[in-house]
Amino acid sequence: MNLTERRERYRAVLACDQCLHPASLFDPISARIAEDLGFGVGMVADSIASFASLGAPDIIGRSRNEFARQIHRTWRASALSLMFDADHGYGNALNVMRTVEELETAGVAALTIEDTVLPRSFGSGGEEQLISLEEGVGKMKAALAARQDPALVIAGRTSALRSSGIPEAITRAK
Repeated sequence: MNLTERRERYRAVLACDQCLHPASLFDPISARIAEDLGFGVGMVADSIASFASLGAPDIIGRSRNEFARQIHRTWRASALSLMFDADHGYGNALNVMRTVEELETAGVAALTIEDTVLPRSFGSGGEEQLISLEEGVGKMKAALAARQDPALVIAGRTSALRSSGIPEAITRAK
């Protein structure tokens, strides 16, 4: 199954009226196990991927390229459609474009870009901060512009519910 077919299969999952749970993946063997168990979609989150490769929490200590290589190895091991949590896209809009290019080439069917300031600013007291709405829109436009395969799903996500409340979360999600 080629990449576009995996991406189209992922889009079909999004379009269905059932709630499906993706397998939580972190390496090629977890992808094979998930496929053997009957999963069709897998999700690779930075948190578990960091623990699997570094034995350390996700504090943005790994590069985009390290994750892209891990995704590629995981993708090659099974026929699952992979979704990847690309955090904040590893920087500004130009970095987001590069992130999309790297992850698309690595084999993801979908990726998410969030509006959180990462890594957290020194002096923030560990509290989550959000980028401006305008910057978030710019990052999403950059992500879509960088996509080569129109079947690749790019989803925005927000942490505004925790830090700013429901109205701000709705505005950002739109």
